[in-house]
Amino acid sequence: MIAEHNTILCETNGDSHIIDLTSNVQETVAESGINTGQAALLVHGSTAALSTLEYEPGLVNHDIRTAMERLAPHDAYYKHEETWQDDNGHSHVRASTVGPSLALPIVDGFIPLGTWQQIVLIDFDTRPRKRTVHLSMIGIGRS
Repeated sequence: MIAEHNTILCETNGDSHIIDLTSNVQETVAESGINTGQAALLVHGSTAALSTLEYEPGLVNHDIRTAMERLAPHDAYYKHEETWQDDNGHSHVRASTVGPSLALPIVDGFIPLGTWQQIVLIDFDTRPRKRTVHLSMIGIGRS
């Protein structure tokens, strides 16, 4: 049994900035020596999320932002902002809706994603941030 832990560091612009983590995650999984197992990812922070999507300009630069604005509008009332006197209540709602983690299988030494499927970090905060994504892997090695 092999167990590995790594971190991926990202600098974001905030405001639904989406970063493609796929190659970094796949390289880390390949270097782990795990052939069959599980990869778990968790982003630090309550205003960012992890997901998979097709990393193409229309979706990345427009559609996700538009959908999230309908779901949790920036200018709506959020009790959170009264508590902390800040402006990111919508960021917390959006991030909690998408979720902070992913659990992905490792098969034949890599994560089997679809042709148009990428692993992404989405930063919903209202300002640029430095984000840490934890990547823990466990499984059996190659023969």
